[in-house]
Amino acid sequence: MGQVTHDQANLLLRFYELRRETRLREARAWYMGKFWANSTEEMLHKYPAGSEASVSFRMMTSYWEMVCGMVNRGLIDDEMFFENGAEFWYCWQKIKPIAAELRAMYQNPIAFKNLEATSKRIEAWWDRVGPEIADGHRKRIAQMRESAAASAKTS
Repeated sequence: MGQVTHDQANLLLRFYELRRETRLREARAWYMGKFWANSTEEMLHKYPAGSEASVSFRMMTSYWEMVCGMVNRGLIDDEMFFENGAEFWYCWQKIKPIAAELRAMYQNPIAFKNLEATSKRIEAWWDRVGPEIADGHRKRIAQMRESAAASAKTS
């Protein structure tokens, strides 16, 4: 466990304060509950540019990309950050299957690199502190994907 400073604790609290902003809360709820795409083509069809869904996608991914960028630069202690949530990991899991396509589409080879790097580090941390944590999160993401697929078939 690293030595946590008051500035780091305040930064963590600021991250949570930002998450309470009304439009970001809406984006988070939509993204966690409804965003699923197996390709960029599917994503653009389901969530076209300019739509509220597209705005929510960009809000959620850019928020966590920004936060993870600060974490990756050592502005906050990894362990303290990891102990206080894994929403960024879920955000990454939802775009991980299409990340390479998104990077190509945006012509940005570093898009989502902060989310990806922090997600890898939390997985390594989970493996050290309790492998069942990672297994539980992976099962939840699989259940979420299955539930969304089943809902799409009945709609």
